[in-house]
Amino acid sequence: MSVATLISVEEYLDTSFSPDCDFIDGEVRERNVGKRRHSYAQARIASWFIRRSDKLRLDGLTELRMRMAMGRIRIPDVVVSEIPIPDEEVFTTPPYLCIEILSPDDPLVDIQERTDEYLAFGVPNVWVVDPWKHRGWIVTPGGWDLSSDGILRTPDGRVAMPLIDVLLP
Repeated sequence: MSVATLISVEEYLDTSFSPDCDFIDGEVRERNVGKRRHSYAQARIASWFIRRSDKLRLDGLTELRMRMAMGRIRIPDVVVSEIPIPDEEVFTTPPYLCIEILSPDDPLVDIQERTDEYLAFGVPNVWVVDPWKHRGWIVTPGGWDLSSDGILRTPDGRVAMPLIDVLLP
């Protein structure tokens, strides 16, 4: 078993990682990224929101650091923010929506930990998208609800995103 090297949050924030990594209680943790279906979905989802930003008053950002607690910084695949976007390089307030895109190597326990943290941070809408199986879930404190019709919706009715618009066939 390997032992992680601990660093300060300041050192983490002053360091560039490629790809970017989460910061959890002093430990830099890699994220699973870089596969074609994941990348395609990430770009298309952000673009879907950008194209509708005037109507929805929301904007999509990819791989944005969010400081969720003193020693915890997460990087959701897509962050959807109210417009105007907060004037901070690392978000310290909850965005409107966080979206995680599954990779084949993602353990479900890791995704559950991430989504639980988003909800605890106060993110009102959390989605998980599986670009390999063409399905998505709406995550709430009560659990994961599979979208039976292939459209991810926010409970307030503001957003309804068809997965067919953002995933490879």
